[in-house]
Amino acid sequence: MSRLHVGYVRKAIEDRFTGLIDMTDKARAQESKQQEAFLSRGLAALAVQIEHPCADRVAALSVFDGEDDRGLDSIAVEVRSPQPRICLVQAKWSEQGKGGFGESEVDRMFRGLSMMLDRQYSKFNSRFQSFVPDIERAYESGTPKITLVLALLRTAPLVPGIRDLIEEKRAEFNQVEEMVDYKVLDLRDFHRAILGDAAAPKIDTKVRLDGFIQESTPYKALYGTMTAPDLADLYGEHRRGLFARNIRDNLDLTDVNIKIRNTLLEQPEHFWYFSNGITMLCETIRPIGKSVPGKVGDFQLTGVSVVNGAQTVSAIHRAYTANPDSAQFGRVMVRLISLEDCPPGFGDQVTTTTNTQNPIEERDFKSLDQVQVQLRDDFALMLHLSYVIKRGEALPEQDHGCSMMEAAEALAATSPNAELAAAAKRDQNLAGLWEDDTYQEIFGSSPNAYRVWRSVQLLRAVRARLKELRDGLLWRADAAAFHGDLLVTHIVYRSLNTRSIEDPDFYWPNELKKVPELVRDALAWSLSAIDQEYGKSSHIIAAVRNTERIERVVRAALRGLDSGNDAPPLGDDYQVTEVETRGRQVNAVTTLIATGRIANGAVLEYRPYSKPERRDMAEWLAADATRSLASWSNDNGRYPLQWHADGEWYSPSGLAKEMRKQASGVTSSVQGTLRWFVPGEGSLDDLALAARLDQGLNVEDEPAAD
Repeated sequence: MSRLHVGYVRKAIEDRFTGLIDMTDKARAQESKQQEAFLSRGLAALAVQIEHPCADRVAALSVFDGEDDRGLDSIAVEVRSPQPRICLVQAKWSEQGKGGFGESEVDRMFRGLSMMLDRQYSKFNSRFQSFVPDIERAYESGTPKITLVLALLRTAPLVPGIRDLIEEKRAEFNQVEEMVDYKVLDLRDFHRAILGDAAAPKIDTKVRLDGFIQESTPYKALYGTMTAPDLADLYGEHRRGLFARNIRDNLDLTDVNIKIRNTLLEQPEHFWYFSNGITMLCETIRPIGKSVPGKVGDFQLTGVSVVNGAQTVSAIHRAYTANPDSAQFGRVMVRLISLEDCPPGFGDQVTTTTNTQNPIEERDFKSLDQVQVQLRDDFALMLHLSYVIKRGEALPEQDHGCSMMEAAEALAATSPNAELAAAAKRDQNLAGLWEDDTYQEIFGSSPNAYRVWRSVQLLRAVRARLKELRDGLLWRADAAAFHGDLLVTHIVYRSLNTRSIEDPDFYWPNELKKVPELVRDALAWSLSAIDQEYGKSSHIIAAVRNTERIERVVRAALRGLDSGNDAPPLGDDYQVTEVETRGRQVNAVTTLIATGRIANGAVLEYRPYSKPERRDMAEWLAADATRSLASWSNDNGRYPLQWHADGEWYSPSGLAKEMRKQASGVTSSVQGTLRWFVPGEGSLDDLALAARLDQGLNVEDEPAAD
């Protein structure tokens, strides 16, 4: 049967994506290889549609499989939801329905994820570059939830060794919080997806309700308790098809989902009390045998769909799979609503209304605390400023006040306890700061309004300076400047004169004047400390969110600042300079032509190198694919690149300069050899250096390259 279903998926890919998926890089490949690559890319596009419903053309454009895909084949970025999400797909096509996935694929996939998190965007191919602005927006909207999707045309589960390896690598990214997860889409998932809505409502199943009660007026419904094992089995059998009518599906990496899972594993006996329950719509509900209300009843359901509680069902399945001995004791309240006598559209009303209730958060309770009320009054009476304490209230202009959220973040950053800065970075809603003990440590019993407002001003000044610096930073340094805002604020605060910060007569602007220089030095010392303590392959996010790591980084950075020594210079791979030369730079064009390292006619890709370039050029490059391409010639001297956009010949730097000017009107000297890449091999700069090393030539103190 699997070969038959493979044929269905193949036809769906051909019908949807023929002519839409970019196959130009495979133009010279054998026809069989072209077809295999197309089907693999089509599978990656189909996986994106499953995870993020979109039009065929959008799904096709999500594919960047090919040279320099870094073990990833397609991407979808969602930045409009409260929690930004990034979906990364690696797809494996198999005519036999046995798509393989081994250790090498796992390693490449996670290395690619590391590069993306470290903002090494130029390591990826040109098709990936158009997604960089959305990725950066996702980073800046809060901690993104990242899902690695293994799109495998197979029915067999992953072998235990591979699954264990994935879990091990996943754990490395989740040392501080559950940021990265993975899921496997197999032949069954793709088959359901291509059947579409027609297949969705046809799930028929049997369920058992303990202590069930029946409602008959005006419509038939049942409610009772189901066990975690029964719900886990239900999801295991029908999987995502259970959520066909749910407006959100199961968001596997939401904080709510993680808390549900942890409750079931750690306190299964409390799960019934802590859970809001599950609502299922059914076409019909029929009792099996004798069913007495208040007792145990078995029921046959047709056309069943979970419309509220998808996260609960998914979390139960994951928890039960991970630890059945503990999770088996969990129970949950379930409502079954029959649609057989309901008016048209009633099911949609149930789906919408059960999913649009705003949850109450811990910070909402804190807004009622007398401490916050007093701060609001003190801001108004003593500072003539606004202090907003309730969620949903209009925020004041920056010069006119702040919110309780911003105050909590600023006080966490300026606390003597650096661990509070780490706690604040773990959740975009600052969930860790509202826990009673932490909240008390931050605000105290009678916070001083001057201290609160001045801490907010400091945090704003630090962030403004970091934003300025980021335009000249690359990769890990850029990530450190973004994710390390509270870390840097903490270090800067401890370097200022703050003894009189609560004194109304203290002239705080004198201290704020020191911020720009201190921010630069604090960032440099912090990044140096992270690299030395944990290595250049460590994750910046872990360093700023892990309580132990942030303490070590703070101590090292403060020692550096107090030493009186100049801050350690950022390496050339961490910053962009005006002319962008380096001591070990060679004359790349001359070297590459002399060694014949690049074949005549080879097509090179342009990849933006710095944040300002990405900001200014992304849309311009995406508007015309020829703008990112140039052909190489070993016979044209200093001008080896023929730009596909106009057919003219340029030097690498000259062309990069011309492109920036056309895209944004900015004229600046740039090193083109860092921006032009031979796909799958590296930049011109990389290739020239490797060529000289291969020949045993000196690479020290060479003249700057074009």
